[in-house]
Amino acid sequence: MGEKKKASGSKNTERRVSRPPASKVAKAPEPVRSTSSSRAAAVVLGPPPGAPNQLDSFEAAIKLFHTRKLKEARELFLLVAEGPERDVAQRARLHVAMCDRRLQHATVDFGSAEDYYNYGVALLNTRNVSEARTHLEKALEIAPGSDHIHYALALAQALAGDFANAHANLKRAIELEPRNRIMARQDVDFAPLANQPPFEALLYPEKKSW
Repeated sequence: MGEKKKASGSKNTERRVSRPPASKVAKAPEPVRSTSSSRAAAVVLGPPPGAPNQLDSFEAAIKLFHTRKLKEARELFLLVAEGPERDVAQRARLHVAMCDRRLQHATVDFGSAEDYYNYGVALLNTRNVSEARTHLEKALEIAPGSDHIHYALALAQALAGDFANAHANLKRAIELEPRNRIMARQDVDFAPLANQPPFEALLYPEKKSW
């Protein structure tokens, strides 16, 4: 009666959570720590060692410009104009324009007085007075009896401050074609001189009888 039955084959009803071996437990990723090398990698790199800087390139272009290697100088000035230094870039752009003018002048083929005259007037319209005067003087050498060339040259000389020669050429232009007097009266570029002697007497001869 008091014999206790052995619970043979009985299993403990308590469940244990199975865990993987310690070696297989996944570890959380460690935070990435910034190092001096990673910080250095983030810095924007400058020009490679030995590369010419903007000012050096500008000086090299100037040497080409003065030796009349205009095409090579122009290309280098264009590169310099893209650099970070504003003053140097601005000077480079000015020299690009100078190269363009000289290259254009070298390619223009002047065959007559009218070619020199037309080009001189175009330069005068852009207020390139010095070069305009040179071309108009060449035009006048070829065709000294052309009133319109005398008139344009007088205007260039007046703008340059050479009033004596301006008066002489304007006077000759009026002698060759009296209508140039009316034109000069209406020309705004002659307006500052219209009331000054001897231009006043030349443009308004009727005032002598007043």
